[in-house]
Amino acid sequence: MLDRTFFERDAVTVARDLIGVEVLVDGVGGPIVETEAYDAGDPASHSFHGPTARNAVLFGPPGHAYIYRIYGLHWCMNFVCSPVSAVLIRAIEPRHGLDVMAGRRGTGSVRLLCSGPGRLCQALAVDHGLDGAPIDAPPFDLRAADAPRSVAVGPRIGISKAVDTPWRFGEAGSRFLSKPFAP
Repeated sequence: MLDRTFFERDAVTVARDLIGVEVLVDGVGGPIVETEAYDAGDPASHSFHGPTARNAVLFGPPGHAYIYRIYGLHWCMNFVCSPVSAVLIRAIEPRHGLDVMAGRRGTGSVRLLCSGPGRLCQALAVDHGLDGAPIDAPPFDLRAADAPRSVAVGPRIGISKAVDTPWRFGEAGSRFLSKPFAP
């Protein structure tokens, strides 16, 4: 199991190193196949303008979940890193609890269960109740990758600032990515 010291590094390094790490929430989940990094100097980061009630977790110790809602509809799960940075978990390859995830998502398509941050949170039942929770304690279980992964790198997606920053990482060739990487 990964502990909080794994996250005591900059978000870009952690985001790359999380590819292949298995994330489970109450035993449901799979290996991470896509991440994005955000740091305090990044205008696309929630920490860029300083602490607020919404982003307070980002200003706390690394190794905690930062959960927020986008578009008033979807939850997003981030892991807090050092210093004042985070990694958005964009997609996982569903492996554990497929029936549970399918029921939560209302789809039998394994490809669509966790391919995107909102889908992933719905499939894993992640919501604001886990904001600030340590990610090295239940309901979380993070396990080291079972083998090295080939990592694709590209610009982040779904943002309007710093759009060309190449801080999106994904398992090269994975069919579970939220969006393919440009060749």
